[in-house]
Amino acid sequence: MARTEYYDDPHAPAPNSMVVAASAVVTDDQGRILLQRRRDNDLWALPGGGMDLTDSLPGTAVREVKEETGLDVEITGLVGTYTDPKHIIEYSDGEVRRQFNVCFTARITGGTLAISDESTELRFVEPTELGALPMHHTQRLRVQHFLESRPAPYLG
Repeated sequence: MARTEYYDDPHAPAPNSMVVAASAVVTDDQGRILLQRRRDNDLWALPGGGMDLTDSLPGTAVREVKEETGLDVEITGLVGTYTDPKHIIEYSDGEVRRQFNVCFTARITGGTLAISDESTELRFVEPTELGALPMHHTQRLRVQHFLESRPAPYLG
């Protein structure tokens, strides 16, 4: 299924759903950030996805990291909340969503890095290399907030 992301675009379709989601900034022992190249839009992103009715938000982040990367993680903190109404995501099946994303920090506790059907590539990226990767700016904002080591989570 294809995915198109809009930001502050007057031509974006009107949303027909609101999705609560969680993502995670997972780092290795060298301080590199785990990113996946998404199959649906070919952009680099943090692992994450929608919350199931039986999940907690931290549990959603843990589950999504496992499903998308093969790694087991433990949540260690909160980067922030991301609820910008200017960000619209359109899927080829007709869903047009606004997304409420809570982004966590996480550390690896086990598992083996493995590409899922949602990605074409996984990579631990040095912070200095992030600027060269194609990423939607909403993903880049989460990573930037993480790298700023803010004293309090971003609330937006």
